[in-house]
Amino acid sequence: MGKEQGGIRHPELQRMRVTLTIGVIGLCATAYILGAWQGTSSSNINPSPAVYTRTQCDNDSDAAPRASSAASARPSGAPLDFQAHHQVVGFNESSLAPEKISACRLKYSEYTPCHDPRRARKFPKAMMQYRERHCPKKEDLFRCLIPAPPNYKNPFKWPRSRDYAWYDNIPHRELSIEKAVQNWIQVEGDRFRFPGGGTMFPHGADAYIDDISALIPLTDGNIRTALDTGCGVASWGAFLLKRDIITMSFAPRDSHEAQVQFALERGVPSMIGVLATDRIPYPARAFDMAHCSRCLIPWNKLDGMYLVEVDRVLRPGGYWILSGPPVHWKRHSKGWQRSEEDLKQEQDEIEDLAKHLCWKKVVEKDDLAIWQKPINHMECANSRKVEETPQICNNSDVDSAWYKKMETCISPLPDVKSEAEVAGGALEKWPERALAVPPRVTRGLVSGLTLEKFQEDNKLWAERVEYYKKLIPPLAKGRYRNVMDMDAGMGGFAAALMKYPLWVMNVMPAGSARDMLGVIYERGFIGTYHDWCEAFSTYPRTYDLIHADKVFSFYLDRCDITYILLEMDRILRPEGTVIFRDTVEILVKVQAITEGMRWKSQIMDHESGPFNPEKILVAVKTYWTAEPAQKQ
Repeated sequence: MGKEQGGIRHPELQRMRVTLTIGVIGLCATAYILGAWQGTSSSNINPSPAVYTRTQCDNDSDAAPRASSAASARPSGAPLDFQAHHQVVGFNESSLAPEKISACRLKYSEYTPCHDPRRARKFPKAMMQYRERHCPKKEDLFRCLIPAPPNYKNPFKWPRSRDYAWYDNIPHRELSIEKAVQNWIQVEGDRFRFPGGGTMFPHGADAYIDDISALIPLTDGNIRTALDTGCGVASWGAFLLKRDIITMSFAPRDSHEAQVQFALERGVPSMIGVLATDRIPYPARAFDMAHCSRCLIPWNKLDGMYLVEVDRVLRPGGYWILSGPPVHWKRHSKGWQRSEEDLKQEQDEIEDLAKHLCWKKVVEKDDLAIWQKPINHMECANSRKVEETPQICNNSDVDSAWYKKMETCISPLPDVKSEAEVAGGALEKWPERALAVPPRVTRGLVSGLTLEKFQEDNKLWAERVEYYKKLIPPLAKGRYRNVMDMDAGMGGFAAALMKYPLWVMNVMPAGSARDMLGVIYERGFIGTYHDWCEAFSTYPRTYDLIHADKVFSFYLDRCDITYILLEMDRILRPEGTVIFRDTVEILVKVQAITEGMRWKSQIMDHESGPFNPEKILVAVKTYWTAEPAQKQ
């Protein structure tokens, strides 16, 4: 009985299970088909996705990608808005739309913000204080573009520019009249000619330099960096260049109208500057040679402060050359309209001061007198009397030179172990000096700077300059003469360019974590300290190429970067070039501002490839000039 019941129930239970399984499978299949159908019909609302074409940067660097005509169909409902409407406006970022910056009036075409003659009148004339840097307050800054004069032309290419400049670029005849006998400058039709004369070398700087070379060795590579105080139109520096000596020439903006502007137009390194109350903006032990040719600086006055300052920047073993009053006073006293007694007293006082500086007089011949600084202070310190002046300074802050007052004590030299040792270390001869490890590096005088880092930096900049040449082909073809590196680091950029016919003004931003300007001078290059929140000590339109490596990252929270860019525009020549290196975020801000400054620019990949977050922005200042009708 039990067997019969089991035999009946088992087939029924089996059929129920099969039916249930088939039903579940059918429901699942139906749900899947319905879901697939619904998803397909939703995606077909906009069946043709937009296809984007890349726009060329040459045409419009900020153009948005353009959708093809295939994307004419739109999704149903309101379009999505991807814009952020409640963001906080960042520092230095007023809006996404570039500000259109207008041109200043023509009367400001030679405006030098920190050397404005009108502002200078408010300061004392004692010790030439009114000729020093006096920058405008924030509310007085110009927010306009300094115009080039009408008919401005690109300067002559080097080396022709050494001898000629266009009159329309610097329309000043004053020096050609005032200095006619001395052959500083002559007007010849539509151009100026520079015969190479000077107050004490009317027959030409070349012959004058030959006279110096007969007295001290100028061509053996030991003398590379020179300083010319009161330089005129910088003919001395211009003719030293062919002897592989680079000169930092400076002169005030004074009655000799535009003398520094003429120098830079010639393609010769020069700055507006003066020996007054502040230290000149160069590090200690920077120059192999210093020069004064009738520069009218009162060397024997003010406790010898100005000659003490020359001693600070002169390298151990460096030379100081003086020509003009009071040298050879017996011959020139009548021409100088001074009494023999007065001139003799001045020379005696200079001679006495030089002895107290421990300088040795090398020679006096005709109109030249030359002294040499000792290679160390061992003998000087040992033989010095307690009451003897000037004393050797107690502090070691000898490199500090940005708005730092001069002192009347002698800047101490690094200690040595013997009288034959050069304080701070001996230098290689030029040109080996450019790539040799500087003594400040080998002796660990710059915090964190090692031999390995120096060599890596040289290699890095050699690679970067090779990449720049691909981005800017004229770089290697003599297109650029006056070049500025706004944050020069160890001078690697200048070193990588040394084989080309150009020179680099290496700038060390004031407040940098590491002061490496002394390293740059030990390599045989020149430069200056500067704070880019203020205007540079130069005339408008004096540089062909400006290099800015992370400058704007450094200054972003220090001052308004718009004014830094306006200053770059002021000193950059029409059709000049700027290379920025920075993060994408910074470069986008910079590019937005320069669009309103009549610049054209393009963001490029880093030399290592597109995945590096650092990029390169190459910009060109377009050519435009003031209208003659603007003149008042």
